[in-house]
Amino acid sequence: MTQQPMKVRELGMIIGTLPTGVNNCITDVAGVQVGHVTLDKPMPDGEYIATGVTAILPHSGNLFREKVAAASYVINGFGKTTGLIQLDELGMLESPIMLTNTFSVPAVTQGALRWMLGQTPEIGDTTGTLNVVTGECNDGRLNSIRLLAVTEEHARQAIDAASAAPAAEGAVGAGKGMICFGYKGGIGSASRRIELETETFTLGCLVLSNFGRREDFAADRYCRGEKTSMNDLPEPADGSIMIILATDAPLDSRQLKRIAKRAGAGLACTGSHYSNGSGDIVIVFSTAHRFAHQSEVPDEQVRVLRDEHPVMNTLFQAAAEVTEEAILNSLSQSEETTGRNGLTVVPAPLLPCSM
Repeated sequence: MTQQPMKVRELGMIIGTLPTGVNNCITDVAGVQVGHVTLDKPMPDGEYIATGVTAILPHSGNLFREKVAAASYVINGFGKTTGLIQLDELGMLESPIMLTNTFSVPAVTQGALRWMLGQTPEIGDTTGTLNVVTGECNDGRLNSIRLLAVTEEHARQAIDAASAAPAAEGAVGAGKGMICFGYKGGIGSASRRIELETETFTLGCLVLSNFGRREDFAADRYCRGEKTSMNDLPEPADGSIMIILATDAPLDSRQLKRIAKRAGAGLACTGSHYSNGSGDIVIVFSTAHRFAHQSEVPDEQVRVLRDEHPVMNTLFQAAAEVTEEAILNSLSQSEETTGRNGLTVVPAPLLPCSM
């Protein structure tokens, strides 16, 4: 039976105990925007362009002039990124977070840089340079990655396309050519609400899933049928995942890194064991406060939650839950995709739950 792409909650699959945001998407965090550019084109001699770009913006203002607190956490470091060293050193995000395929990191970084230079003429002139954050996964089984099809313009288009609407998921943007547990992977998203006395915080997640062998998939956790054979797929590479977390909870960069570490719990629930060649990387930011690039005062006064308050444990729980559910949504919303040399990858057989 062919199932129309749906989020796993529409299939009756409930992950965790915390309530979701309105759209169960990273854009439930106020101000966060997501944009995609998808490339899908057959080429001569069995080659195929099946790739793209995804952009995540923490707010709709000038990202360089108004930075947000951020951190990253490397679960396993077999990945190619830009910008994480400065991100962790200063604890600030000042660019869109860009996602693409492995060989397109330079072009996408350059495209985001040119977009930011167009927005902010003082960068590199009367003020400092810019730290662009870009992450990747290897889509080389479906995408003819050596053709270097992604250009600077595609990166700029993805940023321009970003909106606060519920993000498209599945085989879109950077997720077009990704494979997860031997099934079609890609973009997935989820969110949770966290109650604190008279206020509510939101924590959202967007993943780019491209990891795992089919036999590793924790199928019994998710009301699946039997695992199908992998004979129709080439021996998989170890694969990777990019996990982007966003929240409006008032947290500093140290606390955000603690949140990022809990994403690994959600990743492990799906069956990942962070294999040798897997790039499993988490980037997290808080929109609770914007930090001006330049200021006349020598200090910054911001509200920060206390580590020992019970709300921190709830945020940790939320990080694990949204990561697990976002991965499942990347599977449930994908579609059968044909790529290079005629390879076809099918969606995971996610069946509606009867409970």
